[in-house]
Amino acid sequence: MRIAVLALQGDFAEHAEMLRQCGANEVVFARWASDLEDVDGLVIPGGESTTIAKLTGNSADPIFDTIIKKAREGMPVYGTCMGLIFLAKEIEGSEQGRLALMDIKVRR
Repeated sequence: MRIAVLALQGDFAEHAEMLRQCGANEVVFARWASDLEDVDGLVIPGGESTTIAKLTGNSADPIFDTIIKKAREGMPVYGTCMGLIFLAKEIEGSEQGRLALMDIKVRR
């Protein structure tokens, strides 16, 4: 099993280590859309959601579009803390960028 950890900011190294301890055959850090090729799943770790949201509109690389496309095609995505906020369709009291892949509303 090859799992990617979104590694733009936050505690990605700690998530990668835990995935290895849980038996993932290969853990890769995803910083570019091309890093998501041939992965079996993605973990979006904790960090600062407003920081990651700013990257959604400022990147020349389509990593966020690729995450959305692959998730809609069935790739499992797991988010912790900021990752969960970033996956939510609605963030109470906020218009920050998000992936909007989970039909949930979060309150920070």
